[in-house]
Amino acid sequence: MNRWSAEHDWARLVPMGSITWDQEVAEVYDATYSAMFEPPVLDPTVDRLAELAQGGPALEFAAGTGRVTLPLSARGISVHGLELSPHMAKQLRAKPGADAIGLTVGDMTTTRVTGNFTLVYLVANSIMNVTTQEDQLAVFANAAAHLGPGGRFVVEVIVPQLRSVPRGEIGRIFTFEPDHVGIETFDDLVGQIAWSHHWVEVEGRLVRHSAPYRYVWPSELDLMARIAGFRLQDRWAGWHRVPFTSESTSQVAVFEKVS
Repeated sequence: MNRWSAEHDWARLVPMGSITWDQEVAEVYDATYSAMFEPPVLDPTVDRLAELAQGGPALEFAAGTGRVTLPLSARGISVHGLELSPHMAKQLRAKPGADAIGLTVGDMTTTRVTGNFTLVYLVANSIMNVTTQEDQLAVFANAAAHLGPGGRFVVEVIVPQLRSVPRGEIGRIFTFEPDHVGIETFDDLVGQIAWSHHWVEVEGRLVRHSAPYRYVWPSELDLMARIAGFRLQDRWAGWHRVPFTSESTSQVAVFEKVS
């Protein structure tokens, strides 16, 4: 599977597979996204996933540094993490509680983990790290391969915000903080490729990171799910089960395996 480089090639956009976080990004990831670790944000995520697991084992695709993996394990759920970046996996393994989880470095489009699970989940927009439609569909197929009938696949992802881009412009500022500036550019409307550009100050040094994403619409997620043998069970605007509407900017979709 091909992977994007970390730098933006403005002159040429080539369809590829997944992006991989390098060592520099992995080392500052938790500090950069510290707000996502705060209890008001993280606790509802873990609450819903624990309920959906129904006491059975769970598999996290794109486990990262363990933001969700570790607290879900602490709830008594048997959790296995699958992570493409060895640098992110290294950060996870160094944390307290990591010895209680299984961890595999591999690609969520193809890597099979031993065992059967009642829940597979993919949070924090990580489905967009897979940058072709074919490979996003492969993620659904791989989730289905790890589940029995009635098992659930949960996907948390933003709703594409093209309406937020002023007419005639190609991007928008989505984060403007003293220590973090984020700009999203919509570079390929046919391939649904956007680039996310970050300038982050961490411990007195400036870290710049740019990477492509493939944004995906709710109806497209549902079609991928149907092809892979799932049906839509629920869709919320967030982990608090707020109803999803045409004005929602994010979604948590719960798919049940039917075959």
